[in-house]
Amino acid sequence: MFIEVDVSAGDNCPESLMLMFNGLSDPVPASRVFSTDPTGTDLMCAVTGWSSLGPCPAYSATVEESGEGSAVLVYGGDEGIRLKPADSEEEWDVTSPYQWGEPCLLLPRDTEVG
Repeated sequence: MFIEVDVSAGDNCPESLMLMFNGLSDPVPASRVFSTDPTGTDLMCAVTGWSSLGPCPAYSATVEESGEGSAVLVYGGDEGIRLKPADSEEEWDVTSPYQWGEPCLLLPRDTEVG
């Protein structure tokens, strides 16, 4: 099974990206992931997919990663994914300085994702 990540630059993320991954597991919904914020701090984050219409589902799957064996892919909508600290009660908002967008995340296989 192949997983295509096709992200267009937009308000959530200034980067466009198109990648194809060989999936080793079926995608499952994702709502949190251990990642790094824009300041370089590692923390548990809430995650949602982001589309041109706003929030949408985010998913995670184990994928083949050349040179690494396997990795965890976290991906979302046509404008990527949006993250914020897991303890934040703030609504998803592309203008919030406490949230950030990414096209997707490709993380070590043992990364905590829920």
